[in-house]
Amino acid sequence: MHAKLFEAALGITDPWRVAGVDFDAAKKVLTISVDFVAGSRFEVSGVAGAHPAHDTVAKRYRHLNFFQHECYLEVRVPRVRLPDGGIRQVEPDWAGKLAGFTLLFEALILTLAREMPFAAVARVVGLSWHRVAAICKRYVALALAQADFSEVKRLAADETSRARGHDYITLVADADARRVLFVTEGRDAATIAAFAEDLKDHGGNALAIESISIDMSPAFIKGVTANLPNATITFDKFHVIAHASAAVDKMRRIEQRTDPSLKGLRWKLLRDRDALAPAAKADLDALVAQVATKRTARAWLYKEQLREILNRKQVNVVRDMLWQWTVNVMRSKVEPMKAVAKMIRKHLEGIVAWTRTRQTNGFLEAINGLFQAAKRKARGYASFSTIRTMVFLLAGKLDFGKLNQHAT
Repeated sequence: MHAKLFEAALGITDPWRVAGVDFDAAKKVLTISVDFVAGSRFEVSGVAGAHPAHDTVAKRYRHLNFFQHECYLEVRVPRVRLPDGGIRQVEPDWAGKLAGFTLLFEALILTLAREMPFAAVARVVGLSWHRVAAICKRYVALALAQADFSEVKRLAADETSRARGHDYITLVADADARRVLFVTEGRDAATIAAFAEDLKDHGGNALAIESISIDMSPAFIKGVTANLPNATITFDKFHVIAHASAAVDKMRRIEQRTDPSLKGLRWKLLRDRDALAPAAKADLDALVAQVATKRTARAWLYKEQLREILNRKQVNVVRDMLWQWTVNVMRSKVEPMKAVAKMIRKHLEGIVAWTRTRQTNGFLEAINGLFQAAKRKARGYASFSTIRTMVFLLAGKLDFGKLNQHAT
C-alpha cells in the first residue's frame, strides 16, 4: 500500500515502480527506491521503437521535500541496446536538466530564485549556492537557445551599473513584448553589434528592426547606425526632461551660493508641480513669480516649456517649437540650460521622433530597478554570468514550460 501511495504521489507509472521506502529519522531524510518491471522496453530520443535493457546504472535524484524532510529518489536506470548495436542510457520522465535533480525540484528552484538571492534559496532547500546557480544558469541557457526573435521589430536599449564605479552592462529589450532579449558587458558600440549577431542567431533580422529607443550616448548611436540601419532612433522625452531637470538643479546650486532663500527648494523644483502638497506648491509659485530676478525660476520655466512641447503630437510643430526653445535658451543667462539646448540641437531628429513613435525606455528603467533591487539583496554579484542569469529570470519572459512542464 505504501508503494502504491508513493507511486501516485510521485506520478510514477509503468514500467516504473516504487521498490522500497526508507526513512532515516535521525538525518530527516526520506529515500524512495525506484525500479522498472523486468522485461520492459524503453524508447530513447531520436531512435524509433522501444528497446530492451542492456544493463543498469544507479542514479540518485533530489526531489521536493516530504513535509520538512529531504527526499531522494534512488533509481535503477536502464541502458538500452539500439538496433545499430549502440548503447544509450534512458532518461526517466522526471529527471531534471541538471544531473541529480527531478524536474519538480528544479521548478521549485526557479520559482524561488525569482524572489530571493541564490544564497537564500540555497539555505531554504539545503543546497550549495553553486548548485542553485547552476540550475538557474542551465535553464536560462536552454530556454534562450530555443527563443525565437523573428517577430521583433521595435527595441529599447539601456545600460545599468553592475558594480560600483564605471562598470556597466547593456540590456536590449523587445519594446512590444517588454522582455529582455540580450545582456552583455560594456556600453559601447560593440554591444549593439553583438546584439545584431545574437538577433540573427535567434531567427531575427537586423534589417527588419524599425525603431529603437536609446539614451543620447554617442556609442549607442554609432552602434545602431552601423548595425541596425533601418531603425529610427528615438530619444524619449523622459531622458530629455531628465537633462533639463538636472540643469534646473545645477542652476539652483549655483545661485544658492549668493541667495540663501533658495535653500530647501530642491525637491519642489524637481517634482511635478501637480504632485506637490499645497504648501510646497505655494513656495514654488512664489519663486516662479520672481522670474525676472532669479535665474533658477527661469530655468524651471524653461523645463516646463520643454515638457509642454514634447507632449504635442504634430511632428513639424514640435520640431519648430524645439528649435525656437533652444534659441530662447541660448539668448538667456541660464548657463546650465544652454547645455541642454545644445544637446537638443545635436539630437533634434531623434527627439522629434518621439512625437511619432511615442517609444520609451520607461519599462526598461523599471527592469533596471528590479535588477538593482535584486543585486542589493544579494549584496552584489561576483560574475557577469550570474548577473545575466538574474536579468533573464526577472525580465526575460523565457518559456521554461517547454523544458519543464512544472516551470510554466
